[in-house]
Amino acid sequence: MMKKILLNTAIASLFMATTAAAETWTMDSGASVVGFGSVKSNSIGEAHTLNVTSGTVADDGTVNVQLDLASIQTNIDVRNERIGEFVLADETSAQLTASVDTEAMNALGVGEHMITEVEGDLTLLGNDIPVYLDMFIMRTAEDQVLVTSNSMLFVSTEEAGIDAGIDTLMELASLSDITRTLPVTLRFIFNAAS
Repeated sequence: MMKKILLNTAIASLFMATTAAAETWTMDSGASVVGFGSVKSNSIGEAHTLNVTSGTVADDGTVNVQLDLASIQTNIDVRNERIGEFVLADETSAQLTASVDTEAMNALGVGEHMITEVEGDLTLLGNDIPVYLDMFIMRTAEDQVLVTSNSMLFVSTEEAGIDAGIDTLMELASLSDITRTLPVTLRFIFNAAS
């Protein structure tokens, strides 16, 4: 009985030490993705993705995520190229910054989750776009959390400074319309790093 108590105490201490030592969280870029949608010709919806280069959550709650614009995937090669050239002006990265309550996040037990409001900025082509959304955070392991958008984020092409590029895409593809507000979803995996 005493051995069992000591073992349970040791396991609990190890878990608490792991959580306390997790001053920063580092993104698993291979398991993280940004999705966004568009609608052309008023009725044809399409889903697209961007990979994440890197990301961290500091002990003070500062979130910094680097997006790989060159990884844009629309499932049509020529469109990928045109977006890179005419919409993104051959820029290769964008940055998402925000802050989260790391004390509450670190207090989550494995399998527990929380929903939190996040305010931040998306920096794209030199433009800072305010970001407001609810995020779902779940601790999937002692040293890992899943962070996803819990509500839809919409990005205005005018705010992003890409309207002229969208006009060029429409002309090249002989389209009557491409929506000027893009729905965006986020899925991030962060691993604890002491």
